[in-house]
Amino acid sequence: MKSSFKGMRALATGVAAGAMAAFWGASALAAEDLVGQPTPGAIDFQPGVTPLRHDAIFFHNAILLPIITLIVLLVLGLLIWCVVRYNKRANPVPASWSHNTAVEVVWTLVPVLILVFISIFSFKLLFAYHDMPKPDLTIKATGYQWYWGFEYPDQKIPEFVSNILPEDQAKARGVPYRLAATQPLVVPVHKTVRVLVTGADVIHAFAVPSFGIIIDAVPGRLNETWFNARKEGVYYGECRELCGKDHAFMPIAVRVVSADLFKTWVDTLKSGGIDAANKTLPPLTTAEVTDTPAGA
Repeated sequence: MKSSFKGMRALATGVAAGAMAAFWGASALAAEDLVGQPTPGAIDFQPGVTPLRHDAIFFHNAILLPIITLIVLLVLGLLIWCVVRYNKRANPVPASWSHNTAVEVVWTLVPVLILVFISIFSFKLLFAYHDMPKPDLTIKATGYQWYWGFEYPDQKIPEFVSNILPEDQAKARGVPYRLAATQPLVVPVHKTVRVLVTGADVIHAFAVPSFGIIIDAVPGRLNETWFNARKEGVYYGECRELCGKDHAFMPIAVRVVSADLFKTWVDTLKSGGIDAANKTLPPLTTAEVTDTPAGA
């Protein structure tokens, strides 16, 4: 019986090791992740371009994932051990005891300690999301059925509308259909951007995965979130609340540009309108996202 148990334990260990190797092997063999949009066949989060997103990814990959993996492997090992060691064939006469104080203390105390350990990093991340630095720019985003309206109150820019970019135009520009928008948000790189979010009809949600932000747009209520993008480029998001039949057709596109280009865009927008302002922006797709010096 002992040799059979050892064989089962070795088999379980081999299966677990093979599964982990396959998982990380698939990660290594996957194509380089796209920045700002989903990567076909990817199994990890979208790469982050803000401190909040980096902290959230660290919390998941370095804290939660190892703990979850160890718990799953431990429980799997215990199940296999119980099945093999305490089945009817191995124990024709069942044990008569029903309690084990030491075991009960351990399985009560250990989960509590694990949760306390997780809470240290969880609360730190939660506080970071709510501890917004002094904003350099404020944008108001209003969710409608089914499009977005954006306003720049600091620059005295009234609300303009952003719809989904039609499929033929998306293909012509080389941008992803159902993620690209007719009018992106334009923000400066390395600046703290406060986003005031509300809804005009039903509940929507403003979410940009690369920034690590998601917040509900509730009619009659003004919520806020913030981000500080560290790379120039275009980053896509979508409404994350089921808001009606065209819920899947109200994307968010955020164009992160240099401070000088943002000023030029704002000045041109005020003098010549949105179409003239957009002509000041050079063509850029997600695949062309480039690093920007930290002091830019």
